Amino acid sequence: MALDRWIALILLGICLAYGYAAWITMDATLAPFMRRNPIWPSTFPKVLSVLGIIACLIILLGLEKGETKTGDIDYRRLGDYNLGQAVLLLGLMVVYALCLRPVGFIGATIAFLVLGSFILGERKWHLMLPIAGAATFVVWYLVQEVLGIFLRPWPGVFGG
Repeated sequence: MALDRWIALILLGICLAYGYAAWITMDATLAPFMRRNPIWPSTFPKVLSVLGIIACLIILLGLEKGETKTGDIDYRRLGDYNLGQAVLLLGLMVVYALCLRPVGFIGATIAFLVLGSFILGERKWHLMLPIAGAATFVVWYLVQEVLGIFLRPWPGVFGG
């Protein structure tokens, strides 16, 4: 079995567990007044789990493959696939998650976006910084002000 099908099989197991949690576990803990709402907190996880299961089954059954057999991943030549960039990005994601509370959302997210684009090969700093700043501010504004979910923008030492 090809590497993409093994990955799809692993992701299928994760999506099935996530779907079980969304369909069974989350709905069982709802308050009685929320059971009459048309959209529950578990609605989006349910949609994600179903879409993930469908995507994994498409890959496992080989329905995404056309008549040509190009683009298969050769697991014996993983060094040819910019593995260093992928590992650096995964490490950067972990550092970002650990820095969210002490650095604040705005600083951590701008740093993550700028460093991530640098790892991927972008060198135009005059574009990276304003785009990362604007995207970070828009996301913070939508979460904080529109959705009403508190998101610490600054480090705790600045009163964030």
